[in-house]
Order: sequence, then structure tokens, then C-alpha cells
Amino acid sequence: MKDHKLGVFSGMGMVIANMIGAGVFVSTGSMVANLSPQQILTAWIVGTLIALAGAKAYSGITQLVPQSGGEYRFLSTLVHPALGYLAGWASLLVGFSAPIAVSAMAAGAFARTLHGGVNAVLVATIMILALTAIHAIGMRVSVTAQNALVAVKILLVAGFIIAGLIGGNNSWPTWTPLTEADSVQADGFPIGAFMMSLFYIAFAFSGWNAAVYAASEFKNPKRDVPRALILGCIVVGVLYLFINWIFVANITPTEQLAVAGDYYGRGVSITLGHLIMQNILGETGAACMSVFVIIAFISSASAMTFLGPRVYAAMAKDGFLPAALKGKEGKPPVGAVLLQGAIALILVLAYNLREVLGNVGAILTLFSALTVFSLFWVYFKRRDLPRPAPMVLIAGVFYLIMSASMLYVGFSMSGTLILWVVICIAAALIGYFITKRKMDSRGDKE
Repeated sequence: MKDHKLGVFSGMGMVIANMIGAGVFVSTGSMVANLSPQQILTAWIVGTLIALAGAKAYSGITQLVPQSGGEYRFLSTLVHPALGYLAGWASLLVGFSAPIAVSAMAAGAFARTLHGGVNAVLVATIMILALTAIHAIGMRVSVTAQNALVAVKILLVAGFIIAGLIGGNNSWPTWTPLTEADSVQADGFPIGAFMMSLFYIAFAFSGWNAAVYAASEFKNPKRDVPRALILGCIVVGVLYLFINWIFVANITPTEQLAVAGDYYGRGVSITLGHLIMQNILGETGAACMSVFVIIAFISSASAMTFLGPRVYAAMAKDGFLPAALKGKEGKPPVGAVLLQGAIALILVLAYNLREVLGNVGAILTLFSALTVFSLFWVYFKRRDLPRPAPMVLIAGVFYLIMSASMLYVGFSMSGTLILWVVICIAAALIGYFITKRKMDSRGDKE
């Protein structure tokens, strides 16, 4: 029986499924108090360019290392195994397991907008167990389920955009921010608030690199993975601009601030999309929006449940995780899928997920920037490898500049963020050297 390999469409589906979630419906509500409609739309355009630059840079890296494992595999192969190990553990604990848990809890929270008696924790638990089972059964079932969820989500996003454009206001908005943005201004432009808004947008765009985690499972990874990254980013970027045009054209700042609430907690939550659909279609529209948000969370969690275990399987093949997590060629790494599901369940049942999410964006931005930096390491240090193309390097420079700016603002705004990052890196490095010493000892005995 022929193995079921991935193609460009499945890769685009991974990217789109990872990127489109409730983030786009939440982020603008956090921006409207300090930014004008023009500045909000500009921020989303800049966010799209950052994601495309990252996708282009990762495309160049995939040409050098067309293997599964994402940042772990790239950094281990191109720079140093210790750096790859750090990225691998970041993926296991932060990059996939925590967002899966958050998506599951958020789906439960939004289910309560349909029926107040819904138990969010129970919904989250069932959702994680179901997705773990689906992605552990086999490649064909896993890919088919993922593609179906992506198709449904795109149809629902298209429905939201059509309803907003036809039933809503399409004249240029004239409202102004409710507050002065900050003291950091350049000719009246709120630089500080604008840069902070990019963190919200980065969360909405997270997942633009999704296809690289399963690169080995594509029919032609050097061709298909870059196409999937670029095309997926373009599709999502265009959809996000339409969605945000509907937001700024149809909702006043007062209404937008009304959505402030516990998006990732156990309470009933709404988004900007709820307010718009309620204004255009009434309570039925708001209920439809809840269904969309729930499906968006399920699709996003499904994509992460599929992709994350490919990182742990790659680490297991290199001896940094138990051999049981490696999986078999052409089949899902069942042990890794189950491990990730278990971690996500622990996070759902035992931790404050909103606090966990507060540090996810910075960690993911840091390691994706380090991965893009590996292009320049190859260019100047690795004469044994082909030099990256000029356009790839240009995209890499832009991505690194924007990532460094975002991290600088984030660290300056949060006194505990640097400490949290340093502790995580130190703990992972200790784990790497202990594991490496054990591996070297076994090698010497053999």
C-alpha cells in the first residue's frame, strides 16, 4: 500500500489552520483605544509583511534542510545541537502543548455563549482526547480530518466577510482613539502603541511556519513546503485585512472596548465578530459567530496536534527523547501524539492558561528569529552548504529587525519576561548537557 504523502494543498491547510483562530477577532479590540483606524489597518499590513518575510526565510532554510522537526531540526543541523534542543523543548512545552490547551479551553468558554450550562473544562478535555485519537490513528484519517476542518473554517470566514461587506458599513471610519497612545511619538505617530500592537498581531499570525514541522512527509519538501508557506500566508493576510476593515468600519471604540473579558478563562466570552454579527443579523448572527469561533479553535488545535509530535519524534531519533516517541516511517508518531495530548490535558486541569499565554509570543518570536539567523550563520560560517539566495537573505534581515524591535519593546514593558525567558533557557541547557553526557557515556561503553 502506497504511503499517504502530503502536498501543497495539505501544507497550505496546515498553515491556514494554525494561523486563523480567534486571535484575529480579539486583537483589534486591544488596539482600538490607542490607535486610529488607519493605524490599525497599517499594523495588520505590517504583520502580514513580517509573516511573509518569515515564510520566505524559512523557505530558504527548507532548501538546506528538507526534514521534519521545525526549529529543532534547523538549528541542530545548521548551528549547534544545543540550540536545537532549546527550540525543541520550547516547542514541546510552549509552542504546541500550551496553545492546544488554550484553544481547547477557549472552545469550551465560547460554547457557553450557546448554552450557559456547558462545562468548559469538560469540553476542553473531550476535545483534546478526540483530536489526540484522530491524529494517532493513521496518516490518511489525520490528513483528511485536518483538510475538512480547514475547508469549513475558510467557508465560515468567507461568510463573515460577505455578511460584513453586504450588511455593514463600508464608508471610511471617522472615529478617533479614546486615549492618548503613549509618550513615544514621531510626528504624532504612536510608535510604542503601534509596536505593542504587533505582538497581538504576531499571535494572530502565529503558525505561518507550520508546514516545516512535517517537511519529511511531503512528496517534494523542497518544492511543496515553500509554496505552502508563502501561499498560506498570502491567503490569511488577505482574509485578515478584509476582517479588520469590517471591524474598523462598523464598530465604534466604545463598542469595541465592550468585548474586553476573559477570552481564555472559564467565563462567557464574546469577540468583535459577535458584536458585528449581532448588529447585522441579530442574535442568530451572534450564535453563528460562536459556532465559527469554536470551529476555528478546534481546527487550530487539530493542526497543532498533528504538527507538534513531528518535533518530538525528530528529537527521539537523535536520542534526546525516549525511542518510543520516534514512530514508524509513513505513520504518525503515536507515542509523541499521546505525550503532547497528556501535557495539554495537564495544563487544562492544573494551570492558569492566560498566564502561560502571556509568555508564549515572546518565546516563539525568539526562536523563530534564531532560526532565521541560521541563514546568516550558513552564509558566513558554513562553506560546506549552498549559500542562501539574495531574496531569502533580504527577507531574513527584515524579519530579524522587526523581531528584535518587538522583543525590545516587550522586554522593556515587562520586567518579568526577561527573567522567565532566562530561566526557561537555563533549565533547557542543563537538560541538554545531562542528556548529552548520558548519550556520550553509552557511546563509550559500546
